[in-house]
Amino acid sequence: MLQDNHFTFINPQTGNLAFKLYHFEKENPFDHIQRLNYYALIWVKQGKGNVKADFSNYDFQEHTLFSFSPYQPFMLNAETEISGSVINFHPDFFCIHKHHKEVACNGVLFNNIYDPPFIHVSEAAKANFEMIIDQIKTEMQKPDLAQYELLISYLKIFLISASRLKTAQQGDGQNITERNKEPFILQNLKSYIESHYKTKHTASDYAEMLSISPKALSKLTKVHFNKTLTDLIAERIVIEAKRQLYLTDKTVKEIAYELGYNDEYYFSRFFKKNADVSPHRYRETVGFDRASTV
Repeated sequence: MLQDNHFTFINPQTGNLAFKLYHFEKENPFDHIQRLNYYALIWVKQGKGNVKADFSNYDFQEHTLFSFSPYQPFMLNAETEISGSVINFHPDFFCIHKHHKEVACNGVLFNNIYDPPFIHVSEAAKANFEMIIDQIKTEMQKPDLAQYELLISYLKIFLISASRLKTAQQGDGQNITERNKEPFILQNLKSYIESHYKTKHTASDYAEMLSISPKALSKLTKVHFNKTLTDLIAERIVIEAKRQLYLTDKTVKEIAYELGYNDEYYFSRFFKKNADVSPHRYRETVGFDRASTV
């Protein structure tokens, strides 16, 4: 479906959005909290402002590429007029969990609890991204044989390019100054959270493992990750819960138990508080990958 600068691909089975490319000019479609049930890649080409994402706030300049997961709350507060391009895709169109080895964007562009959800688009990347977007636009204007497969291919190229760019920028950023370098204790914290988030849910659990006070550890995470330790733990749990809600047909009770919660209703309240949607509603709107369970 084509409308002005909007190019939309609808899932014929569900009637819901599968893939969408559109452009915005001198306006801000994201000036209020967004809770989308699909992935969003937002390339702000002109303008600057502040973005509120999850528990954090960051400044942004022109040529910034944002990446948001389904139901990740965000809002752009623009200080000037902003213009750019947006790519939306539903997990049923392309699941980053299932195709992680192909595009390596999960944990880099998406579901990265430690780094800001954006990258600066370099001069070389601008030309590459524009070329991919033009190819997508051309393909969506003239539906032809294997259109779905070709759109997937273009999306993969975009995601791989963006993931490489973010990885390179993270490496450059760590070498800028010793003062901004991530303390070794936080590197251990990342490892501990990844190993124990299903069984240890409190800041004091991790502070004890690292032989540091919860207050001091949370201060470090706030300085280096712009989030409290409690926020980091909660985000990691919710990311796994979302993954299981989509990829499996497990009940909410089963998922809660696997994540260390014996009370399904307590877990549901925890999930809704941190994801802005209930587990059941998440599964209804994001869906779940029935193809892998049959």
